[in-house]
Amino acid sequence: MAEEMKQDILAKVNDPKDIRLLSLAELNRLAEEIREVMIETVSKRGGHLASSLGTVELTLALHYVFDTPRDRLVWDVGHQAYTHKIITGRKGSFDTLRQRGGISGFPKREESPYDTFDVGHSGTSISAAAGMAEALCLKGETFRIIAIIGDGAISAGMAFEGLNWVGDRKKNLIIILNDNEMCISPNVGALSSYLNRIMTGQTVSRIRAEVKTFLKSVPGIGEQMLKFSRQVEESLKTFFVPGAIFEELGFTYVGPLEGHRLDHLIQNLKNVRTLEGPILVHVVTQKGKGYKFAEDDPSRFHGIPPFDIDTGETVSAGGSPAPPSYTKVFGQTVVTLAEEDPRIVAITAAMSEGTGLDRFAGEFPSRFYDVGMAEQHGVTFAAGLATQGFIPIVAIYSTFMQRAYDQVIHDVCLQKLPVVLALDRGGFVGADGPTHHGLFDFAFLRTVPNLIVMAPKDENELQHMLKTAAGCGRPVSLRYPRGTGVGTPLDENPRAILVGKGEILFHPPGATAAVVAIGNCCHPALAAAGMLQAEGIPVRVINARFVKPLDAELLCGTARELKRIVTVEENALMGGFGSAVLELFAEKGIIGVSVRRLGIPDEFAPQATQKELRRMYGIDAEGIAAAVREMG
Repeated sequence: MAEEMKQDILAKVNDPKDIRLLSLAELNRLAEEIREVMIETVSKRGGHLASSLGTVELTLALHYVFDTPRDRLVWDVGHQAYTHKIITGRKGSFDTLRQRGGISGFPKREESPYDTFDVGHSGTSISAAAGMAEALCLKGETFRIIAIIGDGAISAGMAFEGLNWVGDRKKNLIIILNDNEMCISPNVGALSSYLNRIMTGQTVSRIRAEVKTFLKSVPGIGEQMLKFSRQVEESLKTFFVPGAIFEELGFTYVGPLEGHRLDHLIQNLKNVRTLEGPILVHVVTQKGKGYKFAEDDPSRFHGIPPFDIDTGETVSAGGSPAPPSYTKVFGQTVVTLAEEDPRIVAITAAMSEGTGLDRFAGEFPSRFYDVGMAEQHGVTFAAGLATQGFIPIVAIYSTFMQRAYDQVIHDVCLQKLPVVLALDRGGFVGADGPTHHGLFDFAFLRTVPNLIVMAPKDENELQHMLKTAAGCGRPVSLRYPRGTGVGTPLDENPRAILVGKGEILFHPPGATAAVVAIGNCCHPALAAAGMLQAEGIPVRVINARFVKPLDAELLCGTARELKRIVTVEENALMGGFGSAVLELFAEKGIIGVSVRRLGIPDEFAPQATQKELRRMYGIDAEGIAAAVREMG
């Protein structure tokens, strides 16, 4: 019976209109039930748990007070939006979260009218909401726009730009600052220090206690004043703990509010709803709220694979130990290189654990820099270090490096500075979907003068390429995939390879075609060649290693000899590696050659597992073999 009653309130909620009919006690019970569903689902599917656990009450209060979807909620990143999805008609499909054909892990306009803006990269909500607020004025409409942004994301450069604009324009716009004192890695920077030092939940509690003690000490009228103070508690907190920085930017500051007190949130949001102009509401929450393991280790539960609810431990696939991840090999190699060369420094953008630089940070703290969610700053900061003789290794996911494209061009490559751009998560990332796939870096980086673009075939070649990148004295992009390596044994010491030289991996006699692969497509190409060899179709396999510069001698010689070439890349085909090979052949006057390019066509790849996506786009072993057969 207890199990049947477990979600009795949630069963009645199919739309935000339903929660507006609930009592405060029922809303609090609903928050508990939502957390149960969230923990159970993410334990099976993986996902961004800690952030969403921290915003359950905040989300309920927002939908309770505001007339959504007429009033627009604009979520930043979307890691905190699982409750929003559950109560906006998607609880029945929530178990498909981040699965192929299922609901996205992020707000997505095509999914629901309650999702007002597609998100995935931090810092966008204020600018998007500002555009919506401006549109209201142009159309003469009066509904409310509410942006919800975390204390980590608000330190992003784009968020600062949005704050500057909104504060000056004086339009009606509400910004909810969800302050849980961290993003993915612990927050860094002056603004985070300001929030943590002055406006944390501990400070709020201390101020409340001091006010109550003072009022009780007033003879005769103390108790009456204390009763009155409860009615204006949030105003008192604002008086004692002003949000001066936001007031100076032109905002009416409200808070800090306790983010897990629905009564406080609802009453204050009702008051805020009647105010005019730009308003910033500061809400203090606890990341991972309601699940002890996530509360104790919110970084690990930020984005976590399937796990055991009772222990909090991730679920093992069983069998023999998996090879080390590319990220781990990268982190180990950076430490090895830094031990040999004191000029090497490491930079990341709020992703020290995710990029594998946490070990470097522990061993070389004075040479490690976490710049927060500020990729643009991180790249130009690296350029500044490089002008003074250092060798910066900037570890940023491929999808996030897109944000620093101008800085790569103007501040690094134009000056020929020896900055290493280490692009983790190059290619498919899986369940996080189109906002996080790293499918464009070959295309957008190979056009930049002075930049070397390379990708390793496996984890052992990764360490050698990193040694090459750090020692070549040029700007370098080194991209590698998410997940474990292929099991190639690691050489004891990294060694430099010759820039611009590929290698033949499989050279059967009588080859009638060649598969030219880049990066993690090399081993599927080898597997395809093995399948074809068994069918009596000998195929040469080449590891290009470099997208730029290409090994013209090897590739052109192969094309002239075999006349049939298949290129394979886990990247967008338009402007990618295969396009570079075609351009090379045209430039060198290679004629009479049939070229088939395998990669991602002109579309955004959906969410699915990496294996499913590689099969879908024909870049696994079976797809590569099929392409060779089709060439005749």
